[in-house]
Amino acid sequence: MFESLINRLRGTQETPPLPEPDEHLALGALMVRVAKSDQHYDALEIGEIDRLLAESFSLNPIEAAKMRATCEKLEAQAPGTPDFALLIRQTVDYPHRLEMIRAFCRVIMADGRHLPEEDAALSDILRIFGIRDEDKPF
Repeated sequence: MFESLINRLRGTQETPPLPEPDEHLALGALMVRVAKSDQHYDALEIGEIDRLLAESFSLNPIEAAKMRATCEKLEAQAPGTPDFALLIRQTVDYPHRLEMIRAFCRVIMADGRHLPEEDAALSDILRIFGIRDEDKPF
């Protein structure tokens, strides 16, 4: 109790631990990772991620923005794309994984630029998701 008070007086706050990723948070974290893959992460991409999270999980705009913020933190601390992608592959059926791929494509195109780095990030996800060649978007 006193430690918490002292931390607040000093201006330092304890950050709550991040939740354990489930398939929803893993999807959001992968969207963030794909958006950042070209070293450019802007409001257009953030807005598209928020819209996709809201649509996918029936969230209002505030809930979607909070979820994205959590996903950004998870993405920053995550060891690598395969962990998130494998979690999704193990818990989400193939047709829904295809829908997720379409969502990643929307995030990539949100800023109006399509770069090779984004294709490379998406290719890694496609491979781990187990997407068949005939179902690949490119």
